[in-house]
Amino acid sequence: MAPIYLGEFEYAVLLAILHLDEDAYAVPIRELIEQRTSRPVARGALYTGLDRLEAKGCLKSRMGDPTEERGGKARRYYSVTPSGLKAIRATHEALSRMTKGLETILGNR
Repeated sequence: MAPIYLGEFEYAVLLAILHLDEDAYAVPIRELIEQRTSRPVARGALYTGLDRLEAKGCLKSRMGDPTEERGGKARRYYSVTPSGLKAIRATHEALSRMTKGLETILGNR
């Protein structure tokens, strides 16, 4: 099976879902990415990224129970699949290899 390659945004989305665990739905995913990266995340970009990651097999989604606060609508919750975890690890390792030897320049001591 060919490895799954992640772009920067996909990597951030999957990491946010891991951090949020059972509470991983669109609003907190977006907020966490914005907080940790100091970059705005468009809602449309997030939903496109979530759909793309689900199509790649990196995450799965499930519908929660309808809530009164959302006018009877249910939230879609996301979780990282084993393939997604493998892709996160591969991306992390590749980026770590790319920065190796640049610690002085990048300020990593």
